[in-house]
Amino acid sequence: MNSEEARGPEPEGAGPGPRTGRAGKTGKGEESGKGDTAAGKAAGAAEADASGKGDASGKAPAPDKALAPDKPPAPGKAPAPAHGKNGSPARPKNPPKGEQTRALIIETALRLFRERGYDKTTMRAIAQEAGVSVGNAYYYFGGKEHLIQGFYDRIVAEHAVAVRPMLDKERDFERRFLGVLTAWLEVAAPYHEFASQFFKNAADPESPLSPFSPESESARGVSLGIHREVLAGSRAKVSPELVDAVPELMWLAQMGLVLYWVFDRSESNEKTYRLAERGARLTAHGVRLSRFRLLRPLVNEVHDLFKDFLPGMAETVARRAASRDTSD
Repeated sequence: MNSEEARGPEPEGAGPGPRTGRAGKTGKGEESGKGDTAAGKAAGAAEADASGKGDASGKAPAPDKALAPDKPPAPGKAPAPAHGKNGSPARPKNPPKGEQTRALIIETALRLFRERGYDKTTMRAIAQEAGVSVGNAYYYFGGKEHLIQGFYDRIVAEHAVAVRPMLDKERDFERRFLGVLTAWLEVAAPYHEFASQFFKNAADPESPLSPFSPESESARGVSLGIHREVLAGSRAKVSPELVDAVPELMWLAQMGLVLYWVFDRSESNEKTYRLAERGARLTAHGVRLSRFRLLRPLVNEVHDLFKDFLPGMAETVARRAASRDTSD
């Protein structure tokens, strides 16, 4: 039985199915956190038998039509505000039922991850706490890995909102970069306790949780966009040949900071904040030095090193270059 059967048939009129990606490792069952899809099949069969629905094949129950998803907004983009007569703001409409259900499942999963830990939280437990069927939970998310992708999207969206006031008024490069780093730490702070639990999966280059994976491209793109704006809106002068390389190196520096934060057990992550300050200062020095023609090849060499050896970076660079060529 494949993963589509585990999630149940798609209801008529439903929006797009869940984000798809490489399946996680299986074989250790639901408690290990690595066999959720297989567990979902068994759970779906059990629910089908108990309710009298389904058949002997063990297919998971179809999602409730009342909870069928509408087409969600693009990741990281808020819908445009509606306006009433005479340009006055219209009364906000409730989000579509499917979008509400998807958000409810993510909220429930993040709460349980904090309370029970990532490994000990199962898809069945998430569905029960959210008040939806197991089949419906698998309809929106193929497993816990896909829920973490939803978490990534949420974090970068909240981060983009948090840095906006600072980016709108600050022009000093070092303070802009430091503001972006510290804002991320503040947004992510509530999830620090369970971050180390799923990091062991994110560190696997074959895992969809890796920040360099194709499944993480949406969140990665939003974050890279923030770093491009940090540079473009500052007073820093950068050679045109380094305009693309520097923001990507800044994003990689942020990934290094995140790795340190995951395992930082100092009071209120004080050591991570100090590392952010020193990292921003060092990066600002590097950007200033890059104006000298003699050092530009060194910056490009460092960028090419990451591009060639980090999975996902080469594809991201190639897509951006192709997009730029098309627009020209």
